[in-house]
Amino acid sequence: MITTLSLLFSRPSSVSIPGKINGVVKCVASPSAEKTAYKTKVSRNENLAKLQAGYLFPEPRIGDTTEPIPEVITSAMSKRSYALSTVDGYSGYGAEQGEKVSNDLHSFLVWSYSLSPPYPISVLSSRLVCLFAPHVEQLRAAIASTYYADLGIEEDDIFVSDGAKSDISRLQVLFGSNVTMAVQDPSYPAYVDSSVILGQTGQFQKDVEKYGNIEYMRCTPENGFFPDLSTVRRTDIIFFCSPNNPTGYAASREQLTRLVQFAKENGSIIVYDSAYAMYVSDDSPRSIFEIPGAKEVALEVSSFSKYAGFTGVRLGWTAIPKDLLYSDGFPLAKDFNRIVCTCFNGASNIAQAGGLACVSAEGIKAMHEVVGFYKENTAIIVDTFESLGFKVYGGKNAPYVWVHFPGRSSWDVFSEILEKTHVVTTPGSGFGPGGEGFVRVSAFGHRENVLEACRRFKQLYK
Repeated sequence: MITTLSLLFSRPSSVSIPGKINGVVKCVASPSAEKTAYKTKVSRNENLAKLQAGYLFPEPRIGDTTEPIPEVITSAMSKRSYALSTVDGYSGYGAEQGEKVSNDLHSFLVWSYSLSPPYPISVLSSRLVCLFAPHVEQLRAAIASTYYADLGIEEDDIFVSDGAKSDISRLQVLFGSNVTMAVQDPSYPAYVDSSVILGQTGQFQKDVEKYGNIEYMRCTPENGFFPDLSTVRRTDIIFFCSPNNPTGYAASREQLTRLVQFAKENGSIIVYDSAYAMYVSDDSPRSIFEIPGAKEVALEVSSFSKYAGFTGVRLGWTAIPKDLLYSDGFPLAKDFNRIVCTCFNGASNIAQAGGLACVSAEGIKAMHEVVGFYKENTAIIVDTFESLGFKVYGGKNAPYVWVHFPGRSSWDVFSEILEKTHVVTTPGSGFGPGGEGFVRVSAFGHRENVLEACRRFKQLYK
């Protein structure tokens, strides 16, 4: 929760200075000569001109995490950082897809093949395992085994990145400008904005608060926050986030089975955002790949940001199965590999060391404790608004509470709360026209701030 204070300053247009002469001396600024700014002959990207003001204020950073990164994770990053100051520990460019072997192993292999004649790998294998096994932890393999065990996702299907948001834009570059796309309504604005920037959409239509050529899949309390797929037109790409930001709703196994079947029937690709999967408390799927057949129509993006407090460290991944093919039979993963290698030099090796610590047994326990803290905040917020008689959604499987203010403008409610309590929420309409009449309240905050915010909510709406 963030308090805000506005200060208003006024400045006189002239200053009167009493002098020794009779009268008043007036200091007046002389008009500056008008300058004509030099302009290049390069036209502005017309797609950027389509963008509307987003919900994400530059300051403060709405939705940012607040609690410290667990020490088991920061200590691993600290050790890796220090190692970079040593000859043996230094490493530069790594694989763009994410680390696969340690620097020690690489040095060992180079040394082995420098021998004359080189030792055959069969001779070296026992020594290799004995000396270097503790250092050969692979982040891509660790992510695959931790989050996709028994789901058919392998190490080579994982692309480690600097976060899910960055990968969403890289995926849009992969798809290009000639595809059509669908989004949940409401949903995370990056899906729509990146689509606009790539030229996939028409102009913004103010009367309906939508961009042309985007299929908005309305998700409301009436349909259980899952779209009526019988009314959704066919698109090439379907962005789907579960648990959802902002509604906090996690799709059920039966619902995701219908979504996968819908994509198969239409030959569409699902971009599944599982950035909040660790917040799931019930039997809702944590990955789209839990659904049979999903590997043929879906890929998945995820992140350590909201699990480990990596919003500043920046580390995430995208999983693209080998079974996911274009209409001509070419694998998506091969093209995405080319995009990644062209546009990205790989996630920071220090961040990747933290990632390995995240998926260790101790790290997973620590992340669950962080997630548990935020879920306690969520319960406090839910209880507060329910005690005031509001209809509240979400909060069970996500760090967001979706509060309904029927008949009222989201921006009016946002302004009322800000002006009268100095607490920042997020107007629901910032997530799409389906968010009108709602505000999103985030559970990311220090406990004392959450309790104080809830006290102010009670004062305002008692």
